[in-house]
Amino acid sequence: MPLFTVSKPIPSLSYTMLNMCTCIVALAGPGDKSSKPVRSHQMQPQNLPLLSPQKCTLGCPILDRSLAGGIPCKSITEIVAESGSGKTQLCLQLLLTAQLPTPLGGLSASALYIHTEFPFPLRRLRQLANSFKSSYSNVFASSSFDPCGLIFVHAVHTADQLFDLLLKLDSVLENPPTESPVKLIVIDSIAALFRSEFENNSGDLKRRSSLFFKIAGKLKLQAERFGLAVVITNQVVDVVTSSEGINGLRIGNLENLYSSGRRVYPALGPSWAHCVNSRLFVSRDEEILADHVRSGEYVCRQTRRQLHVLFAPHLPVSSCSFMITRDGVVGVER
Repeated sequence: MPLFTVSKPIPSLSYTMLNMCTCIVALAGPGDKSSKPVRSHQMQPQNLPLLSPQKCTLGCPILDRSLAGGIPCKSITEIVAESGSGKTQLCLQLLLTAQLPTPLGGLSASALYIHTEFPFPLRRLRQLANSFKSSYSNVFASSSFDPCGLIFVHAVHTADQLFDLLLKLDSVLENPPTESPVKLIVIDSIAALFRSEFENNSGDLKRRSSLFFKIAGKLKLQAERFGLAVVITNQVVDVVTSSEGINGLRIGNLENLYSSGRRVYPALGPSWAHCVNSRLFVSRDEEILADHVRSGEYVCRQTRRQLHVLFAPHLPVSSCSFMITRDGVVGVER
């Protein structure tokens, strides 16, 4: 029996709304927990020459320009942001742009989306998929083509479940269930798996760090072996200390991070930061567009979002503004 199957309705899935999705990844069989531990040398940062030149476009020239072409393959890219900032929107867009042919910046591939804390946003994906198909009607000429047919979805609820899933992925990556190989893996989000499961004691902290390295180590091996672009979202926590960074540590290219008027820091601490190759930060702030007040409230506001490069071996310090529209995420010229 295959570890993963492509199917229509699967009654055993936790979220029945996913039954409408054309292609769904369903886990079959218990996890193999007999794997060997990941060696520490697998967690060393990648140098610039080792990064693959292939990248996956974000579907917007402004965003791509800020990231020197998009999300790199053979690497782990983390997107850090508070809830409602747009990190999931960016991920959904990547699920679609990965299907584009390589001359257009895509990977000519399918994608796997692993979600951890909420029902999969199928309605929004369908909306984006329709716009995507219309925008690239010359590329996907067939009227029966459904972009969602190349997106596989799976839910995990614990860090151990995620690691077990990654152990099973090798066979799927070697023998993909469709003609298009899986070249993009999205995990949304990593923080949810660790923030509720582990207590703040030495034993749990040690086990948590061990899982950090096992998960990231496995992902890096798969990214390198199969040429994958791996994208992981992370949450933020509020900073209450007055020191520079956390415990005096500088946060990548920015001395401090602010979102919604609050000083924040990526969740999971410095140990997890060493597990990713690149870290992007999305800030979110409200802008007042009207200078008069009605009943004590400003009449018109808009959300200003910015994508910042915190650290990446292949990128300089950069940032760009973007907005979320019905058709997707688009950059805004300054």
